[in-house]
Amino acid sequence: MGIEDRQGAGWPARSHDEVRALLTAPGGLFEMETVTIRGVPTRTWKNAPPTLRALLDASRAHDERLMTIHEDERVSYAAHARAVATLAAELAARGVRAGDRVAIAMRNLPEYPAALFAITALSAIAVPLNAWWSGEELRYALDDSGAQTLIVDAERHERLIPLYGLLRHLRDVLVARAAGTLARPAVALESLIGAPARWGSLPERRLPEAVLAPDDAAVIFYTSGTTGRPKGALGTHRNLTTNIMSSAYAAARTALRRGEAPPPSTPRVMLTAIPLFHVTACSAALMGAVASGSTLIFMRRWDPVGAMELIQRERVAVTGGVPTIAWQLLGHPERGRFDLSSLESIAYGGAPAAPELARRLHEELGVWPQNGWGMTETMATVTSLAAEDYLARPESAGLPVAVADVIVTDEGGAPLPPGAVGEVRARGPMVVAGYWKRPDATAETFVQGWVRTGDLGRLDDDGFLYILDRAKDVVIRGGENIYSIEVENVLQAHPAVSECAVIGAPHRVLGEEAVAVVRPVAGCHVEEAELQQWVRERLAAFKVPAAVRFTAEPLPRNENGKILKRELKGLFRERFAA
Repeated sequence: MGIEDRQGAGWPARSHDEVRALLTAPGGLFEMETVTIRGVPTRTWKNAPPTLRALLDASRAHDERLMTIHEDERVSYAAHARAVATLAAELAARGVRAGDRVAIAMRNLPEYPAALFAITALSAIAVPLNAWWSGEELRYALDDSGAQTLIVDAERHERLIPLYGLLRHLRDVLVARAAGTLARPAVALESLIGAPARWGSLPERRLPEAVLAPDDAAVIFYTSGTTGRPKGALGTHRNLTTNIMSSAYAAARTALRRGEAPPPSTPRVMLTAIPLFHVTACSAALMGAVASGSTLIFMRRWDPVGAMELIQRERVAVTGGVPTIAWQLLGHPERGRFDLSSLESIAYGGAPAAPELARRLHEELGVWPQNGWGMTETMATVTSLAAEDYLARPESAGLPVAVADVIVTDEGGAPLPPGAVGEVRARGPMVVAGYWKRPDATAETFVQGWVRTGDLGRLDDDGFLYILDRAKDVVIRGGENIYSIEVENVLQAHPAVSECAVIGAPHRVLGEEAVAVVRPVAGCHVEEAELQQWVRERLAAFKVPAAVRFTAEPLPRNENGKILKRELKGLFRERFAA
């Protein structure tokens, strides 16, 4: 089946310029207005909720609709709102004030969004911490953020017990789901708000008074820290609520391109397979779900069979997160046992996706693929790509949403023409205020409203973005640039390849050469020479990996789903030792 057949004879019904003009017309849902943010005039969504507190207040209208499902716990929007108001009052009584940092360290639980909304409703700053971090890594971020209060689950609490005495600022620890008696400074969160199953019986109460504005600080998300210590990206209320409108705009754009009316905001069941300490889950997924009254299902840990069981039982409409999840659903040998017909779309971002993935999702699962590009420093969505547009440009990261601008620049920051490769820069109301307590890094990365991403990419004539590589990951072989994602996409299209990564290895004459690590599909066997020939038939000869190493284990990734390429160098010891 050709791409034209999959898209339909009448596609596209409208150009992107026509769609943008229709959607952003004055008086419409996606009307824009210009607001000065940190001295820079910025296009914003006029109808976005101004703050997370306003979003919480609006969510009360969802009443008894389910907000979260976690194992056998089901929490309605009404129960969630009661828990948030109760926790906010308790935090205020314990001394939390505007601008104070309150850290959250737990896996995805119903308590997580309750804590996030309670903290930010007080005009305090929530600090979601990586639940996979060691105790020492957690200690670093707690000290760096200056958090005085920590809301933590039992597992993270156990990691921190030996370190509490070393923390300079922490004075209050609220532990969710503790198994036994707690020692100071810890108290059981349930003693303050009860267990999630009982939130519906909490008394109705008003939130404590607080003064909030859209550009007030709301969160500190720590970058993934692939090199050096993580930096805290200081996000605002506007950063987070922008994603609500951006996601809705992207869906409306897809419908108009197809010649259909924009879909109404309807509740859907969403399987949230990535952690809430990641902006994709917290900003792009959670905020939109709360706005629409959708239901979020939390898994203790990602498991493809468990996910398919949930999709079948709960009639899940949307899942995804990172491309790995989509690949595992596609390739799982037990997929045929489950009814996955409720799935409408699988969305992912946070890591490069092979072009083959979009086609296979549509052809094999019957779902529309969705992709996008953003980063911690943009609180998620800058560009979006879905459905027919994705199938037409499967190597693209998408088109900017209407309030975002994306340019590609040379080393001096001058914009480059379409087709030229350079550093990607983005601006818009989703760009964070800077790095917490890092004025030098802030000045280097955020320039007159633009965020310097460190990604290398290009724009086509229609404004679609193509991410080619991280600047530091380009392999320069004899003066020729090899963009690892280009080679990875070709390798990933081989039927025996489950996942792969291309890195640069030192070479005495050429400076560097490309080498690849491949994890084969379970039960498949493939030789190095076969993969090299596969690449040679599709790319220039200098891009063919000089060596391929195979591993049966999943490739190492950070919490954002990005492959930790530095950890793969050990598979090429002879080359790095030469």
